Amino acid sequence: MIFDLKNEYQIPKFKEYVNKLFSERAVVEVKKKLPNRTLAQNSYLHLLLGYFGSEYGCSLDEAKIDFYKRTCNRDLFERKTINKKGEEVTYLRSSAELTTGEMTLSIERFRNWSTAQADIYLPAANEHQMLVYAQQEIQRNQEFI
Repeated sequence: MIFDLKNEYQIPKFKEYVNKLFSERAVVEVKKKLPNRTLAQNSYLHLLLGYFGSEYGCSLDEAKIDFYKRTCNRDLFERKTINKKGEEVTYLRSSAELTTGEMTLSIERFRNWSTAQADIYLPAANEHQMLVYAQQEIQRNQEFI
């Protein structure tokens, strides 16, 4: 169950639920739920990925997987698990699983890498005119595909 303890209505319900579990001597796991990345962050990231791809000459998916996830943010995205055959496999987690802080960090790393390694400037979130330009360039480059 998830309870928002900033909501005064949910506090008594949380206490009641915890007391019930305590009286049952249940095995429980308690963890603080951090907010996932916002829709605004996700939209901004996809604009950057699309712009990077149009300038670099690759697809949005290639930009996302090869550069954003594997090159710039391997520690945030690569996970290992054991498959049904007992073999270790590596997979990439979704950006939807990132917290807002992780998303901010991942975007900052991608922007820095893009400028330093690919010589492609990716606009900051507050650079409105440059973001409009990036969107126009994405659309212009898609016309040639």
